[in-house]
Amino acid sequence: MIYLDNAATTLQKPPEVIQAVVNAMTTFGNAARGAHSSALSASRTIYEARVKAAALFGCPRADHVVFTANSTEALNIALFGTLSPGDHVISTDLEHNSVLRPLYALEAECGVALSFLPADSRGCIDYEDFTRLLRPNTRAVVCTHASNLTGNRLDLARIGAFARENGLLFLVDASQTAGCTEINMERWGIDLLCFTGHKGLMGPQGTGGLCIGTDIEVRPWKRGGSGVHSYDTSQPSAYPTRLEAGTLNSHGIAGLSAAFDYIQQVGLTAIEDKEHRLMQRFYTGVSGIDGVTVYGDFTQENRSAIVTLNIRDYDSGAVSDELEQAYGICTRSGAHCAPRMHRALGTVNQGAVRFSFGWFNTEDEADQAIAAVREIAE
Repeated sequence: MIYLDNAATTLQKPPEVIQAVVNAMTTFGNAARGAHSSALSASRTIYEARVKAAALFGCPRADHVVFTANSTEALNIALFGTLSPGDHVISTDLEHNSVLRPLYALEAECGVALSFLPADSRGCIDYEDFTRLLRPNTRAVVCTHASNLTGNRLDLARIGAFARENGLLFLVDASQTAGCTEINMERWGIDLLCFTGHKGLMGPQGTGGLCIGTDIEVRPWKRGGSGVHSYDTSQPSAYPTRLEAGTLNSHGIAGLSAAFDYIQQVGLTAIEDKEHRLMQRFYTGVSGIDGVTVYGDFTQENRSAIVTLNIRDYDSGAVSDELEQAYGICTRSGAHCAPRMHRALGTVNQGAVRFSFGWFNTEDEADQAIAAVREIAE
């Protein structure tokens, strides 16, 4: 099997990650729910993971790293915890439904107003549109770091500067970039960073988090047991407890902590360089094939390792199925939870086939995928 669906989840995990999960499942008690050695072991591992996440993402305080089940949960916590009726939000056409659906719900239920920077036929935005869409009641800019459909990345430093100049919250969905490239909250002016553990971070599914900048208040999205202040009728106010009601996935977080160590050891630069080379090799090989349409802006020097394409007018699901059945190549087809981007690209009816590369892929796998696309297109 050739696995080229890393934008959905990384299939191959570092051995250290797997071992950390196994060890945790046989030794951990419930973090913050006891003073015995098993509970303390879980608590220490979770704390260490917070420190590693803060260092990786440039989050100013480790206790402002809140662990969640995934980036979707982190985004819901951030959006519902900071936006209020009458607020206006600027977002983009690059967004995943994990951003779009909470925003649409806030629009319908709370009267939050929404504006979206349009994407062109290459999936690119015009940054001047941020200024054009600004209103007196604009509260936040909410955007992805990279499109999960085209791989196009947004210039977070530039957007962060705009947000700072206008006193806006800056919330970033780093689902496609965490673990694949540098992210620095303090340097880029990011107030809220949402990440998932099972993609570029190469950690277990069911892990993710929300990193919160200095002086940012997020209302609790859920309430319940915390292990502290048990006689209080309200959720504890201190981070991270205020946003972590219920038992954490300490087994998964142990694996995520090991993944942080692995990425630190290998180096973000090495990971990004390899994934980019594989992406560029595949793009160069398929872009000249007759009948193949590739989507996205490949003049971007820094982009995510995604190549999305269609072959003639073939149904994208049928192409993806043939790639798997005839060639053993795993890809993702269809709408990719990115409806606004598909409308911009003109692929609503056909969908598209996404090839996404990860750290454990090889040049030979990229070449085999090129040959498969060429044969299907003939």
